[in-house]
Amino acid sequence: MRNSFGNVFTLTTFGESHGSAVGGVVDGMPAGIEVDLEFIQHELNRRRPGQSTITTSRQEPDQVELLSGVFEGRTTGCPIGFIVRNQNQHSSDYDELRTLFRPSHADYTYYYKYGMRDHRGGGRSSARITISRVVAGALAKLALRQLGISIEAYTSQVGNIALEHDYRHYDLSLTESNAVRCPDPGKAAEMEQLIQQVKAEGDTIGGIISCVVKGCPAGLGEPEFDKLHAQLAHAMLSINAVKGFEYGQGFAGVTQRGSEQNDIFISEELRVKPLTNNSGGIQGGISNGQDIYFRVAFKPVATLLREQQTVDVEGNATTFTAKGRHDPCVLPRAVPVVEAMAAITLLDHFLLSKMSKF
Repeated sequence: MRNSFGNVFTLTTFGESHGSAVGGVVDGMPAGIEVDLEFIQHELNRRRPGQSTITTSRQEPDQVELLSGVFEGRTTGCPIGFIVRNQNQHSSDYDELRTLFRPSHADYTYYYKYGMRDHRGGGRSSARITISRVVAGALAKLALRQLGISIEAYTSQVGNIALEHDYRHYDLSLTESNAVRCPDPGKAAEMEQLIQQVKAEGDTIGGIISCVVKGCPAGLGEPEFDKLHAQLAHAMLSINAVKGFEYGQGFAGVTQRGSEQNDIFISEELRVKPLTNNSGGIQGGISNGQDIYFRVAFKPVATLLREQQTVDVEGNATTFTAKGRHDPCVLPRAVPVVEAMAAITLLDHFLLSKMSKF
């Protein structure tokens, strides 16, 4: 069971939703990086449950404890171990699920792969495990900050309510001003109303998170199987509930002709640059120095607070109604997870690029 991500900058995670703690080990972190614990905790607070009426009511402080790899406020270059303790589990809410396979969950696949499963909150398949990604992503952001690289994600669509333009048309500093994490206050209000309606019906809704990386230098990414966009896709598709990834013009670009979509090169102050950025900052699998932008599609949360049909481990047909505290829409809390995985991927490839040159 592979629980690690990355090549040079790596994250190995551990823990279950209803275990004593979740955590991880970050290896390959450059030495000498100042560790801003308040920033790391801020990133976790953006992901934690109980933030608003449109998220799960589970109350967790999600306080991170750094166990190693930091001395006098700076990284030592050694592995950074960390844990976040679980404190508000309601495991009894899941008792009836011990022998049932919930629709569109990992219950069935885990059971048939391992011959057993932790039915409490999904166990290892729970989105709570993304805590480890956010901690590692925060550490990566601290390193990328010194390189002038920034990463900003935001909710761009919930159900059929979508922003009409790309990131260049919005003030992304407004993203954190509302519970949905959408930089358009008007659209954010519509999205929140839709989520509240869906929640009242015991249902769930999906959507899209958009992300932009600014300040990324040219040259990151490998030319064949580890193309930068392929690694970003790997990172995003490994996040719970993600069903799709596109970068640059993505699927919308198939309606254009090459003469419309090609990024023409120009020379500006003795520097070569593309006139447009339909490629999304990546060409030939390698960053070209322009903004990297991509979109990530999230399915509706699989847990519904209404009756559903299913079968038990013996194959007998039955029905069940989920209990517990669940998100009607995962997007608001997934925004920092998308940023974290982008940061981990970019720092990993930056360090790889340094190894490929003499």
